[in-house]
Amino acid sequence: MKGNTFFFSSAPAVVTSAAVGGKMEGDGPLSRYFDKINEDPFFSCDTFEQGESKLLKEAVIHALGKGELTSEQIDVMFGGDLLNQCVGTTYGIRDLGIPFLGIYGACSTVTEGLLLSSLLVDGGYVSRALAVTSSHFCAAERQYRFPLNYGGQRTPTSQYTATAAGALVVSAEKLPPFVRAATVGKVIDMGVTDAANMGAAMAPAAYSSLKQFFADTELSPDFFDAIVTGDLGKVGSRLLCELFGRDGVDIRDLHMDCGTMLYSFDEQDVHAGASGAGCAASVLCGYFIPKLRSGEMKNILFAATGALMSPTVNAQGESIPAISHAIWLSGEAGSLPDIRFAKRTVH
Repeated sequence: MKGNTFFFSSAPAVVTSAAVGGKMEGDGPLSRYFDKINEDPFFSCDTFEQGESKLLKEAVIHALGKGELTSEQIDVMFGGDLLNQCVGTTYGIRDLGIPFLGIYGACSTVTEGLLLSSLLVDGGYVSRALAVTSSHFCAAERQYRFPLNYGGQRTPTSQYTATAAGALVVSAEKLPPFVRAATVGKVIDMGVTDAANMGAAMAPAAYSSLKQFFADTELSPDFFDAIVTGDLGKVGSRLLCELFGRDGVDIRDLHMDCGTMLYSFDEQDVHAGASGAGCAASVLCGYFIPKLRSGEMKNILFAATGALMSPTVNAQGESIPAISHAIWLSGEAGSLPDIRFAKRTVH
């Protein structure tokens, strides 16, 4: 480890992944990258919360199926969501019989789970670890803002919580893509209090972790095919590029944001873009991991972001702290020093 960054000598591999979404995701530009789209927001359940648990379980089942794995072959599962006490996850996986560690990083949960899974596999403690997370628009609105029947109007800076889930399995098998390094983020609070402007609250956290990653690895942004953030949306993405611009670093041509990719701004009413733990998770598992596996992309730096708030403390006037963890995913085989040297030679 150097600074805040872990370097994985054994290059743990993401051997299978799956993404499941709802109707809005099915109507968006990334629809074909989902393993399953559900038109019913209740997922044939009685409540939205029960529907989210089913959504998350479907992602796990699809990921296991694609990898020809059974639940008995998973040594540990990391999972979490946005609902109180992470009940979306615990109720969803309670009959799978997989050893479970609950985690919470808000919308950054997928990177936290991937990081922890990689640490255990790289250390030889487990053979396979699974990471999963989800979010549900209707359940999140009820918990964080107002029930849908209230009819509240969203501001231009607000984002639409994805009804989506992503699951992936990390293993010691030598199959791309590989997890090469990961930077553990710090809690960053710049005093933003507007709960309808998550992008402004989270952008400084993404900047902090990405800048730390570049310092620890001594790599430059153009090493990567893309620098991907989780759900900064239009507002946060612009702020992130401005923050790097102050350092004399232009990442605009490299930066991609799951929150601006998931929906169509022209055809869907999503204001500043997508958000929610399922946003980054589904786009990573459904879009980016397959592109790394196929060789279409070689190296990406993935930094999901989370706002570590609650409605209670926000109503008490507290500001919104945020977190982001940065993970280097590579489709290239070989040792870490060789890959770093080769890329430096090119640039």
